[in-house]
Amino acid sequence: MDRVAIVSGAGSGIGRATSIALAESGARVLGVGRRKEALEQTAHGHSTIAVLPLDICEEGAADTVVATAVEWWGRIDVLVNNAGVTAVMPLADTDRSVISRLFDLNVTAPSMLAHAALPHLRDSSGSIVNVSSTYGHRPLAGGAHYAATKSAMEQLTRSWALELAPEGVRVNAIAPGPTKTDVLAAAGLPQDAIAELLSHERDRIPTGRIGDPKDVADWILRVADPSGPFITGQVLTLDGGLELV
Repeated sequence: MDRVAIVSGAGSGIGRATSIALAESGARVLGVGRRKEALEQTAHGHSTIAVLPLDICEEGAADTVVATAVEWWGRIDVLVNNAGVTAVMPLADTDRSVISRLFDLNVTAPSMLAHAALPHLRDSSGSIVNVSSTYGHRPLAGGAHYAATKSAMEQLTRSWALELAPEGVRVNAIAPGPTKTDVLAAAGLPQDAIAELLSHERDRIPTGRIGDPKDVADWILRVADPSGPFITGQVLTLDGGLELV
């Protein structure tokens, strides 16, 4: 039977690339996100991608996502916790509502998805892949709370991996560096500021380029593949060597 994967934040960027890569590898994919039209663009031309528009931060959303995948396909093999948000917020501008939003989407929502999917992942000896950031383990001036949420996700990855290994469920994380996605625009940055920021980051990256969502999707597939049963609890950084600078 085909593997079944859930991908959050599937409407664009890494989530879209991952959904398509999983589908092309033979998996049935439930792409989840808030924007129906964007999800439909992800699924276009891929008969094995189904979409579910909803806000994963809402009460009961995780149960709805998991129940939908199980109702349609009877199993869950892979959960990709990709949905996330960033914020430029220096300490002097700290806003409680922004902190709450960051942790709700970047930490609480993926935790509830993992909780809801766990019984089915146990049955399939499945895999969780969390999407962190290179800033989950290196400082980010002006973005400390975003970095803190990704650091939390990396610690959840390691702790869940240790907890679930005896049950045959693997948990790993991919930590991308600066990548061509719309996350900065979604955070409210104007296009000229985004271009300046990416140019600055590109100049610092040893390999000399910004990451592409497909770079990340390819590695999500690799760590989620059941042919790699001995990798768990790992955080793989994909940032062109930025963390070495």
